[in-house]
Amino acid sequence: MPNINFSIAKRYLFGKKSTNLINIITGISIFGIAVGTAALILILSVFNGLENVLTSLFNPYNPDLEVTPIEGKFFSVSDTQLKEISSIEGVQALSRTLEEVCLFEYKGSQKIGIIKGVDKEYINVTRLDTSIRYGRYRESANGIYYGVVEEGLRNKLALNIDNSLTPVTAFMPMRKNKRAGTKEFISKSLYPTGVFSKTHEESGQYIITSIDLARQLLQQDSMLTTLELKLTENAHETSVKKAISDVLGPSVIAKNKYEQDSQTLKMIAIEKWIGFLITGLTLFLIAFNLVGALWMIVLDKKKDMTIFKSFGYTNQNIRNLIMTLGLLITMIGIIIGFIVGLSLYFAQKELGIIGMPAGLMIEAYPVQLKLSDFIIVTVSVFLIGLLASLLPSFKASSLPIELKS
Repeated sequence: MPNINFSIAKRYLFGKKSTNLINIITGISIFGIAVGTAALILILSVFNGLENVLTSLFNPYNPDLEVTPIEGKFFSVSDTQLKEISSIEGVQALSRTLEEVCLFEYKGSQKIGIIKGVDKEYINVTRLDTSIRYGRYRESANGIYYGVVEEGLRNKLALNIDNSLTPVTAFMPMRKNKRAGTKEFISKSLYPTGVFSKTHEESGQYIITSIDLARQLLQQDSMLTTLELKLTENAHETSVKKAISDVLGPSVIAKNKYEQDSQTLKMIAIEKWIGFLITGLTLFLIAFNLVGALWMIVLDKKKDMTIFKSFGYTNQNIRNLIMTLGLLITMIGIIIGFIVGLSLYFAQKELGIIGMPAGLMIEAYPVQLKLSDFIIVTVSVFLIGLLASLLPSFKASSLPIELKS
C-alpha cells in the first residue's frame, strides 16, 4: 500500500490538473519550503563560522587547561602539589599566575586595568607570542620588571613602547599593616616592551608582567588566581582533570579553552538557535500554502478517491495518500533548498559575496557547515511538512464523496 500511495501521489503532483491554479499554488508551496530550508542552512553556517572565528581569536591566549578556585579569587598550591601536577601524564608545562585590578599611570594619564603576574613557564603554556602585534615579550630580570600591554589599554594610556626610559606605574591599595599615617597605596614600576591583543578589539585592559611584581603589589607570597597548563598532543583531557582534582581537592575546577570562554560561546549558541527558531516559525507560516495546495488537489481528485473507496480504500488509506503527497512536496522543497543553500554557501566561502564592515579583521561573513546541520534542518522541515499535511488529509478522509452517474 505505501508504494501504491507514493505512485499515486507522484502522479497527482506531476500529472495534469483540471486548472492551472493548482499548479501555481503547489509551485508556491515548494518554493516557500525551498527558501525556508536554504535560509535555515545559511543561518546555521554563519553562526558556525562566527563561532570558529571567535575560538581562533582566544586560542593563542587561553591555556589548554585553567585551574581556578570554585569559591573566592585566590587559592594556594604547595611546591609538592605543583610537582605532582607537573608529573601527571599528559601535562607538558605548568604556569602559576596572579592577577588583580589595579590603577596604571603613564606620563600623568591614569587608567584602571588588570595586572597579571606570570612565571617563566607562562610563555611555554600559552601562545602569547603569536598574539603580540608590536614589540616582544621579555622576561623580568635583575630587579627590573618588564611587561606586555593589551592593545586597548595601550591606547587609553597613550603608551610609547619605543620609549624604554619611561615606566608604567601600578598602584594597589595596601592590604596589610594598614595604620594611621601609613601609605594608602603600594606602587611598583614596570617597563612595557610589547603590545598584544586577545580579541582584535580595542577593549583590552591587561598588562602581563612578572609574578614577583604582582605578589609585591598584592602582598601575597603564596596565593595564586590560576594554574595554567599546556597538555601534550595525545593527552586525555578528562583524565588530566580528574588527576588535578585528586591532587588539589574539590575546591578547584579545571576548564578547557572553550569552557574558559563559555559565556561568549553560550551567547553565540543562544543567538544561533533563536535565529533558527524565528526562521522555522516563518517557514511554518509559509507551509500553510501547502495546506491550500493539498486541499485544491483533494477537490480536483475527488472523483478518483470515490473510485479508490470502491476498490477497498479506507478513510485511513485516503489520509495516508494525502500525507504522502504532502511529504513528497516537502521533500522536493528540501532538496531544492539544499541545492540553493549550498550554492550560496560556496559562493560566500569562496567569493565572499556578503562583506563585513570596514575595519574588522575579516572581510566577509565566515561560514561553515556541519553534517548535523543537514540532519537538524531535514528533520525540522520534514516535521513542518508533516504538520501542514495533517489537516488536509483528515478533511479528505471525512469528505462526503459521491460518484456522479
